[in-house]
Amino acid sequence: MGTIRKFEDYEIWQIARQLSLKVFHLTEIGPSSEDYKFKNQIRASAGSVIDNIAEGFERSGQFELVNFLSISKGSTGETRSQLYRGIDQKYSPESATDLMREYQDLARAFQDS
Repeated sequence: MGTIRKFEDYEIWQIARQLSLKVFHLTEIGPSSEDYKFKNQIRASAGSVIDNIAEGFERSGQFELVNFLSISKGSTGETRSQLYRGIDQKYSPESATDLMREYQDLARAFQDS
């Protein structure tokens, strides 16, 4: 890929955006939809993944971008952990494990960025 001119050009941002939408839909149904604290927390961590990529890009230096990509990568782990909690508490279907794998793949992609 050529020069990245805006954060939306980052493939990791595009993937993180899709995963965030999946988390949103997952928490719209079932018991998790009624546990507002859990629902808000998992949605916030999924949103932090994409938001920190954008914020790091919009800052003025490469060091800050790398720092925010690291924070964003950390949020992938937080989201995966919350997906485990959702399964354990019967908030999320076992199919959420596919989403956990997608977040794990995304975390690996940060190392290639």
